[in-house]
Amino acid sequence: MTTTHSTTSASSAGPAMPLIFERSVPGSRATDLPPLDVPAGAIPAGLAAAEPPALPEVGQLDLVRHYSHLAARNFSVDANFYPLGSCTMKYNPKINEAAAAMPAFTGLHPLQDDADAQGALKVLHDTRLWLAEIAGLDEVSLQPCAGAHGEYAALKVIRAYFNDPQGGNQPQRRTVLAPETAHGTNPASCTMCGANVAKVPCVNGMVDLEALRGMVNNETAALMITNPNTAGLFDSTITEIARILHDAGALLYLDGANMNAIVGVSRPGDFGVDIMHYNTHKTFSTPHGCGGPGAGPIAVRKFLAPYLPVPQVERRGEPGKHSYFLDQDRPKSIGKVRSFHGQFGVLLRCWTYIAACGPEGLRNMSQHAVLNANYLAARLSGRFEMPYFDHRQGRFCAHEFVTVPRTLLARGVTLVDIAKRLIDYGIHPPTMHWPVHDCLMVEPTETEGKATLDRFIEVMNKIADEIEREPALLKEAPQEAPVGRLDEVAAARTPVLTAALRR
Repeated sequence: MTTTHSTTSASSAGPAMPLIFERSVPGSRATDLPPLDVPAGAIPAGLAAAEPPALPEVGQLDLVRHYSHLAARNFSVDANFYPLGSCTMKYNPKINEAAAAMPAFTGLHPLQDDADAQGALKVLHDTRLWLAEIAGLDEVSLQPCAGAHGEYAALKVIRAYFNDPQGGNQPQRRTVLAPETAHGTNPASCTMCGANVAKVPCVNGMVDLEALRGMVNNETAALMITNPNTAGLFDSTITEIARILHDAGALLYLDGANMNAIVGVSRPGDFGVDIMHYNTHKTFSTPHGCGGPGAGPIAVRKFLAPYLPVPQVERRGEPGKHSYFLDQDRPKSIGKVRSFHGQFGVLLRCWTYIAACGPEGLRNMSQHAVLNANYLAARLSGRFEMPYFDHRQGRFCAHEFVTVPRTLLARGVTLVDIAKRLIDYGIHPPTMHWPVHDCLMVEPTETEGKATLDRFIEVMNKIADEIEREPALLKEAPQEAPVGRLDEVAAARTPVLTAALRR
């Protein structure tokens, strides 16, 4: 049986080409090098290779075509819809890249004197103040270079505070609580900092308040919570959660992974958060994926500020005559957590994004992220079960939603089959099996227009039709990609590096 569908996948762009090694022709060159000027015998015999490395030999045009062809086959936010829940894979405005590529920044040495780096220091200082205002907190460190690194630095700050006599001299506070929907990096960061981790149960995706009350004691350092959480819900009991912790002398930590749902709408400091981290590579639209790059600034209340990493970017002098400098004189600081001043290129992109959006634009970002997610969830809920969403009952999601399509899965397909079929339609599969088993977690982000969302709805419904008519079809997916269904375990253990891609 032939199934009619349209595919616009970048992965199916044109016929497969041979691998670069298979295109190699002895003697071909992509560039001419100057004559070798190292005297014969200058390299010790034991260090000289017996023969040149076995690199492919191709002409320059063949090399350009090879990489252009590979680029056209990549999934990317610029080419495809990428509804990867939790990871916020949204479009990065090109003005960000233009700013980060300015020679005045790229040519600046990290050891430059403060007086000769005033522009760069102003960018860092502005970013620090803006992030503090958005968080509703008092001070920000820009040093951490990723979200998990921000968690680590924040936990070190919490530890330093409780070990300090001014923090109550409470070194016994070594237990950190984390809801069962927490990001996996939360307990990992706690372990890295020598803290014990205790899991707090959740009810219908929200923190179980009674369980929390029974767990908090004089050994509790903090609760690490993501709000909105990984179920795509804003926990409306957050102020009560903060009160429970504060009454027990503990702190409330916010994993800011999902800040793009509340920026300009709700400030963490206003609902009781004491310390948090941002993922600027998610919330403020800088490149994200494949392990980096990223930045994870931490924001804190005033009583935690003395423990922030050094150096801190400060300003001195009267308005109009002021200058910026790196303050190293912070005796209670946890020290350096990153070389130099953090991920400067990523922070520069963050500055550009915030400056371009302004307050209204940032609020618009969050509102459209929430609107897009609820639009998709409402349109798909008739065929894809939503355990935490029911717009008819007034139960809405934040910037992402979770579906557990039990009725469709009962027809003999798996979540992987659905994910592989999405690839045939040029859509990157959503996050799978998290925060609950057999779920898809979908995040459209605010940067997608209604036409893209409508096409995703159409594709999801087509796949549901295929499951009901011919579920075996999904077992053969993807059919339009350069590489078909793989045995992922075998591919990882015994990769084949020289066979041509299938046509």
